[in-house]
Amino acid sequence: MDWIERLNRAIDYIELNLSNDIDAKEVAKLACCPEYHFPRMFSSMTGGSLSEYIRRRRLSQAAFELQNNSDIRIIDLALKYGYDSPDAFSRAFKNLHGVTPTVARSRGIKLKAFPRLSFQMTIKGDVEMDYRIEVLDCDVEIVGVKQKVMTKDAPNRIPELWKRANEEGLLQRLIDMSWENPQCKIEGIVGVCGKQGIITDEEFDYFMGCRYTNKVVNDMEKIVIPKSTWAVFPNITDAWKRLYTEWLPTSGYELADLPCIENYLAPDRVPNNELWVPVIPKSFLGN
Repeated sequence: MDWIERLNRAIDYIELNLSNDIDAKEVAKLACCPEYHFPRMFSSMTGGSLSEYIRRRRLSQAAFELQNNSDIRIIDLALKYGYDSPDAFSRAFKNLHGVTPTVARSRGIKLKAFPRLSFQMTIKGDVEMDYRIEVLDCDVEIVGVKQKVMTKDAPNRIPELWKRANEEGLLQRLIDMSWENPQCKIEGIVGVCGKQGIITDEEFDYFMGCRYTNKVVNDMEKIVIPKSTWAVFPNITDAWKRLYTEWLPTSGYELADLPCIENYLAPDRVPNNELWVPVIPKSFLGN
């Protein structure tokens, strides 16, 4: 129940500051979650991004004000809800409501209202989640290529990247490299989901690569995953859906200051894909 209360405190803070700057660090602090992972947790639980929720709530409030106060100026509303100009505000307003702010002043105009979120306890967990804890006792070098991904498009965009990698021969290159002298539990083809804090942005770097200790080839680059502890789940898609709502709240762990890793194994392996989630015991974070 404490977990639910923390999430609702974060939403309370957002609601109280719709007409002010919203501090992402404060939102995450109220939810007792690392700043760079809270937007992903929010998206996993609600099906939409945190930035989109805030945008819709602000434009909903703006619509209420237009209907209830005929004297309010468009420029004042734009500045109040974080837009640099009346034109930018009007475009965003029309994209959401289907009419301009000027038209929205009239009675009888159909507008959209997006209510505030409220988290409640529901019964889940009737289907068990398989997982294991892995410790990487040395730095892991991963070589590959980096692609830009819009956060809101990630569920569709990432499979497209792997499809193109297969068609253009990159995937086979990574497979050939990954089978050379495997020395690490992350032994397959991996997708590293950005760096620290990238999920708070509208886009992030998705690093497609494999564990590799030889010389880096010219068209690739290297990243290093430091010694760390990981919770590993079979079935990447299912794990993303259930990680934040079912496993994390009762696990005794918090997310650590590292990106999550999608690990794709050989086709004959069961399971043939895993989600590696960086974790640290809650007591280490002072909770």
